Amino acid sequence: MSSLPSAPRPRRTYVGPFAGRAAWPPELGGSKAWAPAGVHRSAPTPANDGSVGSEPGGGAVRDRVAGMGRTVAVINQKGGVGKTTVTLGLASAAWADEARVLVVDLDPQGASSWVLGIDPAEVELSTAEVLGRSSAPSAIQASAWGDTVHVLPASPRLQPKEHGSGKEPASRLRAALAEVIDDYDVVLLDCPPSVGNLTTNGLTAADHALVVVEPAALGLRGIAAVTDLIDDVWGEHNPGLDLAGVVVNKVPAISSEAERRFDELGTIVGKRAVWKPAIPQRVIVNEALGDRYPIHAYGARAADVSVAFDQLWAKLKRVMKG
Repeated sequence: MSSLPSAPRPRRTYVGPFAGRAAWPPELGGSKAWAPAGVHRSAPTPANDGSVGSEPGGGAVRDRVAGMGRTVAVINQKGGVGKTTVTLGLASAAWADEARVLVVDLDPQGASSWVLGIDPAEVELSTAEVLGRSSAPSAIQASAWGDTVHVLPASPRLQPKEHGSGKEPASRLRAALAEVIDDYDVVLLDCPPSVGNLTTNGLTAADHALVVVEPAALGLRGIAAVTDLIDDVWGEHNPGLDLAGVVVNKVPAISSEAERRFDELGTIVGKRAVWKPAIPQRVIVNEALGDRYPIHAYGARAADVSVAFDQLWAKLKRVMKG
């Protein structure tokens, strides 16, 4: 692989954007009612207080506050909406911001791992083993993107754990990541396209959930199942989980259908829940994935996509700091 260009130089309350909805529309599979707006769900104080110290470098992330929630699960039960694209786009923006990033690949297909330069079929220790008894530090590797972007890779051995044997508790990943969380400015969990055990483990380990959708009729279906799972995980495993918002991916330059679906999404989840800007649909995104490079390495050719991810990364930093 050719070398990459260098990068440019307490108590929390549940404030999920779906609070206040009486129920989801039946045609979208809704079943659960959400808490009325203004109802706060208290989260436990984090066990470890991260501090910056006198670290070299110095992007904007270096002013992080102690104990901030740095773990973000990127989710949707539907495949093809671009969860991996969003995960890696945020990682690329963080890379350009000189942040220390850990990407945790929970998808048995291992797309994030592969783009970050690691072949899932060849790894000895993966998230599958970490969900067993292996330690996270033993499985984490430096990525091909540089020393500031690490990956806890996936492997095909994850697949049996999606249906579960009942031996691994949902809190196993959270406990494993507690060993390394203070080494990073952000931990991005790339969850599989499902609402099964792997996504449950991801949400149990996360401080924030970020839902990715595509502005198409099929792309919006299933959002209710995802938010139901978030609510279940909040109630059963992780009372500190916040539903951060929704990222819209693959938006074409001109499409009346996309505009209608974008408006529909705002009606479903509330306009404030939809993060802006949306991510434009561009050929360069697939090129970057195929080349296994961060999107920010392409300069002006990927300017509009890079700027979108920069703004989403800035939004995510604000959310993480509470």
